[in-house]
Amino acid sequence: MTPRRNLVVPARGRIEIVDEELPDVPEGGLLLETLATGLSAGTELAFVKGDHPGLHSRLDPELGLFHPGLAEQGYPVRRLGYMEVARVAESRTPAFGAGDVLATAYGHATAHVADPLTEHLVPLPEDLDPLLGVFVAHFGPICANGLLHAAADAGPVRSLGDGVAGRLVLVTGAGPVGLVTALFARALGAREVAVADADPRRRALAERLGFFPLDLSDDPGRTLKTRWRHGPGDHGADVVFQCRGKPEALHAALRAVRPQGSVIDLAFYTEGADAVRLGEEFHHNGLSLRCAQIGRVPRGLAHEWDRHRLSAETVRLLAGHAAEVREHLISDVLPYEQAPVLMGDVAARRRHVLTAVFVVG
Repeated sequence: MTPRRNLVVPARGRIEIVDEELPDVPEGGLLLETLATGLSAGTELAFVKGDHPGLHSRLDPELGLFHPGLAEQGYPVRRLGYMEVARVAESRTPAFGAGDVLATAYGHATAHVADPLTEHLVPLPEDLDPLLGVFVAHFGPICANGLLHAAADAGPVRSLGDGVAGRLVLVTGAGPVGLVTALFARALGAREVAVADADPRRRALAERLGFFPLDLSDDPGRTLKTRWRHGPGDHGADVVFQCRGKPEALHAALRAVRPQGSVIDLAFYTEGADAVRLGEEFHHNGLSLRCAQIGRVPRGLAHEWDRHRLSAETVRLLAGHAAEVREHLISDVLPYEQAPVLMGDVAARRRHVLTAVFVVG
């Protein structure tokens, strides 16, 4: 049995690291030792704060309906996080060798027994900083999937950039998802990329990365519909990527897109979206709102655009923008043991982070 440490949420508002034992590595399996694990604050802290929908309702996977009052999971939450980089410590398959460095998603634990037949494992290039590898297995594909949905809306998909190449793009929300999505859009040929956020620190960061910064609370749609004109009665963004889980951000996105344009929604609305006024711009401008949830690629594209291809696109983006991502998107690098304190501070709004990475060893 292999010992490991695991970060759990035993109850609302509590975070702790516990000692556990892993099973022996089975034939065909891997023993992974964690090098780094990244914090996805929006999703993970919803469990800490107690407002994650899974704590209050249950999804019927067959019907696709949520049933309120029947919790999908309760406390303790024993698996938290999906941004891991690990080294293979023991391999019982010729598919991977001891010493290989992989990106994967198994939560904030110091070790993990992996099944390569069922888990998403991505070998990382030797010259890629392992800290950047936290974006590869799950986080980057979330953003790439947003670009893929924009491409599908634009017509037959030939490449990931089909929905943004030569087009005017707005990203609402300058958190990590928004900024990586904006980097994707620019790298894939967008004519101009604007990024809107209510936080002046994040707007300043977007500006340092070379994007047109806008205050999300100051009606960015009016500014962009003055800046971006396509013709009479036709103003605004060709496509908006909505990356902030607040209804005000979705409402701003709908106001900023041109008539018959698309809003690609990557956000997670833990508190619902009661403030979205669907009787206004959404209705009168004939808009499309498409959810780009990581569990689904656009219909008909699953065979060609699987998670491995989205991860490969992420590795390509990181290779071309490694210095920018390391300097601007990873705001905190701390020892693994400090994870509970940092997460508690962020949940209580005592501390601001963009992306925190916890290193082991």
